[in-house]
Amino acid sequence: MIFQITTKLDKLVTLDERRYEHILDHVEMKNQIERIKETLREPEEIRESIYDNSVWLFYKFYSKTPVTKKYMLVVVKVLNNKGFIITAFYTDEIKKGELVWKS
Repeated sequence: MIFQITTKLDKLVTLDERRYEHILDHVEMKNQIERIKETLREPEEIRESIYDNSVWLFYKFYSKTPVTKKYMLVVVKVLNNKGFIITAFYTDEIKKGELVWKS
């Protein structure tokens, strides 16, 4: 396991090595673990995926990233108040989906 963290909405979320390797397929995600954690602890917005209501999308905007100003998106599968990170990457915009929480 790479890390385990409690999110803004008190869900215990883990990142395992296999998922972290997948995240690193996005070259810009190298050395971004602290921002992934920060996005889970202090998101600006959390949305439910339009494809799966047990998948939550955590967003936090950063004015400086390895790829200009963007949102960090951390995608989490949540089951029974626990979750695991599916992926994380930078994106230009917040995707559609029901709003779960907003700062």
